[in-house]
Amino acid sequence: MGSLRDLSVDQQVALLFVLLFGLLAIVSIVATTRSVRERTPADQELFDRFVRDLRAVWAGAVLFWVAWIAGAVVSTLLFGVLSFVALREFVTLTHTRRGDHRSLLLAFFVVLPVQYVIVATRHFDLFTVFIPVYVFLAIPVISAFGNDPTRFLERTAKIQWGVMVCVYGMSHAPALLLLDLPRYADRGAFMVLYLVVVVATAQIAQEAASRWLRRRPVARAISRSFSWRARWAGALAAAIVGAALYWATPFKPVPALVMGFIAGGSGTFGEFVMKALKKDAGVRSWGGKVSVTGAVGLLDRVAPLCFAAPVFFHAVRWYFSLRA
Repeated sequence: MGSLRDLSVDQQVALLFVLLFGLLAIVSIVATTRSVRERTPADQELFDRFVRDLRAVWAGAVLFWVAWIAGAVVSTLLFGVLSFVALREFVTLTHTRRGDHRSLLLAFFVVLPVQYVIVATRHFDLFTVFIPVYVFLAIPVISAFGNDPTRFLERTAKIQWGVMVCVYGMSHAPALLLLDLPRYADRGAFMVLYLVVVVATAQIAQEAASRWLRRRPVARAISRSFSWRARWAGALAAAIVGAALYWATPFKPVPALVMGFIAGGSGTFGEFVMKALKKDAGVRSWGGKVSVTGAVGLLDRVAPLCFAAPVFFHAVRWYFSLRA
C-alpha cells in the first residue's frame, strides 16, 4: 500500500484504469459466454437486467475516464448533463400542469446551470444552501404566478424534490473533485471513484442479502427486497470495500471504513425512496420501455449516488475541518 501511495498521480491513474477496464472486460467476456445458455423466463429477466447494468457500468467507466482526461471543469459539465437528463426523466414521469411551466423553466435553465457554476467556482458555502434555501423559496412563488391552485402544494413539492435529488444531490459528486484536501492534490477523481464503488457495493450486497436472508420487508407495498438486515449487510459490505480502498483516498483504514459505511448506507436509502416514487408514478422503472417519455432509465442507476454524494461530501468536509 505504501508503494501505491508513492506512485505519481499519473501512474496511479494509469493503474486505476488498467484495473477498472480489465475487470470490466473479464466480466463482459464471461457474460457473453453465458448468454447462449438456456434459462427460465425469470432467470432470463435477471440476466437481461445484469447485461443492462453492465452496459451502464461500461458507460460510467468511459465517462469517468473522459472526465479525468478533460479536467475538473469538463467533469463538472458532464455531471451537469447527467443532472439534466435525470431531472427530465423525473419530470416526464410525474404529473405536472401548465401552471408549472415557469417553475420547470426555472429548474432546468436557471437553477441547474447556476448550481454547477457555483460548484466549478468552489463557492462551497453558497453551493450547500443555494437550492435548499433560495430555490425552495423561489419555486412556489414562481408557480403561484401560473394562476393554477389545483394541487398546488403537491405539484410544487414534486418540482422541489426533483431539483433536490437530480440537481442538488448529483452536484456533490463533481464537488468532490474540487475539494482542497491535505496532501491529496489532483487526486479528487479517486474520491469520486471511491464513492461510486462503495455505493454500488452496498446496492449489490443488499440485493443479494435480501434474497438469501428471506426476511420480512420493512415496507412491502414499496419494496419487497428492503429489510433492515439486508440494509445493514449492504452498508457493512460497503464499509469493508471502503477500507480496502483506503490507499486511493486521503483516509487511513479505519476512517475509510467508516466513510464507506456512511456512503453505502445512504445510497441504499436513496434506492428505497425512489422505489416509493416509482410506485406513486405507476411505473416499474424510470426508463423501462416507455420510449415516448424520452426516459432512458438513468435515474434508476444514479438515485443511490444522488443520496450518498451529499452525505459523503459533507462528512469529508467535517472530517478535514474544511470551512470554505
